[in-house]
Amino acid sequence: MKVCVLVLGLSLVLTVCMARSPYQAVLQHIPPKSCTQIPNVCAMQQIKGTNKKYFTNCKQWYHRKICSQPTMITYECCPGYEKIPGEKGCPAALPLVNIYNTLGVVGATTTKMYSERAQLKEEIEGPGSFTFFAPSNEAWAALPTEILDALVSNVNIELLNALHYHMVNRRLTSEELKHGSSFASMYQDSHVHIHHYSNGIITVNCARLIKPDQHATNGIVHVVDRVITAISNDMQSIIDIDDDLETLRTALAAAGLTSVLQNEGQYTVFAPTNEAFEKIPAETLNRILGDPVALKDLLNYHILKNMQCAESIVSGTPMETLQGTVLEVGCDGNQMTLNGKAIITKKDQLGTNGVIHYINELLIPDSAKTLLELAEGSSVAMATKLFVEAGLTSHLTGSEALTMLAPLDEAFKGSVTMTPDMRKLMTNHILKEQMSSKSLYHGQELETLGGLKLRVFVYRNVRTFSHVGLFTCLLLGEPGQDPQRPAGPGPRQPRPVAANPARGRRPRAGTAQDPGSQASKRQPPHPQAEAQHHQGNRPPGT
Repeated sequence: MKVCVLVLGLSLVLTVCMARSPYQAVLQHIPPKSCTQIPNVCAMQQIKGTNKKYFTNCKQWYHRKICSQPTMITYECCPGYEKIPGEKGCPAALPLVNIYNTLGVVGATTTKMYSERAQLKEEIEGPGSFTFFAPSNEAWAALPTEILDALVSNVNIELLNALHYHMVNRRLTSEELKHGSSFASMYQDSHVHIHHYSNGIITVNCARLIKPDQHATNGIVHVVDRVITAISNDMQSIIDIDDDLETLRTALAAAGLTSVLQNEGQYTVFAPTNEAFEKIPAETLNRILGDPVALKDLLNYHILKNMQCAESIVSGTPMETLQGTVLEVGCDGNQMTLNGKAIITKKDQLGTNGVIHYINELLIPDSAKTLLELAEGSSVAMATKLFVEAGLTSHLTGSEALTMLAPLDEAFKGSVTMTPDMRKLMTNHILKEQMSSKSLYHGQELETLGGLKLRVFVYRNVRTFSHVGLFTCLLLGEPGQDPQRPAGPGPRQPRPVAANPARGRRPRAGTAQDPGSQASKRQPPHPQAEAQHHQGNRPPGT
């Protein structure tokens, strides 16, 4: 019986330990050896030249950078503790006082002053159990002058309402501030929205908690880095009333996506402004707007599945979009970045179902591009030029399901001019169907626009082509004829690499062998002999 009780007790302890929030996991990390005897000291990562600090641990400070800016590590008393002269660390617990006095203790003196002006002092000195998200002094100073003047000119209504929106009528520690949760504020029960990110950062209405868990006799204070305002509109409503997003509004309606931004959720929208759409060539934009599938892909590529406030980003991170691919969301100093580019012009426009960041450049996913547009944006400039000169533009910009086999620039030797043979060669670099690399298999035959057959060879002893082996395509003539190769300068033909005959089995698709192995160093057989060898050795169904 005692054993059972001990096991259950141990399980309970382990469960409690495992359930720590991301913020607590950062705060309660094992300190460096030099600090093991120093009580209640927390590590902070501070951006050099600023007062911006983040609770941190050894995993996070390894690169010594936040948003590409160098940082330094400092040590401070953990929340709720203070130093004693002559003692190491922060051994003394802060004396518990009411919320009004706690505002002074944590340095939120401007909030304390405005609380007195708005006649909130008596309420937060008296009995109760409140949570106060108190703006820092810097947060008040950053408010636009016209907004601050409007608040302080009407302290009994506007300022009091603003402060009540920063309060919840119950005590909420950082552990209780769960990701995606919301709580009714003391201003007309308007909700404040919480996000607790995996890197330990906690936000309320996208304002970062910079000094959490400052306990008081009648509640708790969390100092935040900005003044927050009430949220009443969903994201679609925000887009509907903003003239800068008129083109986006039209595109969303055409794609049937307005309901997504009206429904419940926690999305992030990177909203292209009218200027962003105007930067796209008219021909390309009209093509996308006229293609329902491409338009939906384009718009979904601008929407993340999860809500990401600007303050939650400390480094480049890949994030999944509704389109199914990823965007790298990062930061550089005070600027948010997308795929490494600082194109975000306005951050953290909050809706009830997510957040909007305005961008001045349209993001076009590969799935919304034509073959020619894809080639123009990659390292196949010479092949792209030859495709155009060969008169294949209509195929590469049309709606046909095709696959381009585009040689890299280094595949060409010397100068290349367009000849009838070269035109035929380029035509035979376009397949008549759309084939991803995953759909290719060993021995497969494919037909080009020129009517020739290509055969696919997949080898596991060469590491190329997206980690699935080397795909060697031979231009084959009619059965019984020699492989054809147009004359004249052009891309060098890849040599097929023989399977390892010593192993007595056919190479498998989707695997790779060390290029430095003995098998990869053997001299490959003649291409024609290799092609003939595999004609009778195809997988079933080919």
